[in-house]
Amino acid sequence: MTTARDMMHPGAEWIPSHETLDRAAQMMREMNVGALPIADSEERLTGILTDRDIVVGCVAMGRDPSKITAGEMAQGTPRWIDSDADVDEVLQEMQNHQIRRLPVIEDKRLVGMISEADLARHLTDTQIAAWAERVYANR
Repeated sequence: MTTARDMMHPGAEWIPSHETLDRAAQMMREMNVGALPIADSEERLTGILTDRDIVVGCVAMGRDPSKITAGEMAQGTPRWIDSDADVDEVLQEMQNHQIRRLPVIEDKRLVGMISEADLARHLTDTQIAAWAERVYANR
């Protein structure tokens, strides 16, 4: 059985909610990623910050990314999956919430992220097509 741990990209890092968006952009550049999970002071997931969030929600609005924090950009209920979840649970979570990136948690700690690229490496073409149809439908 393929699990979230098998599919994930390990080594994901939190961005603390008090960090600024310019620091988030630097971290994304250094790690070559387009999203970072946001954590509160207790390292609990409070959201996910994407490069698009920084551009559209901050820069394009004329706001200063050195003055806006990751926590200010967190919206909605954060979604995540346990590292032992099977592939069907992973797909269901992503499809039900129309999300393209999913933090993987083990013992209340971030252990990785699952992205579209990770799905492409582990799923059949039919599974990918069904996933994409549900995630991108009515966006």
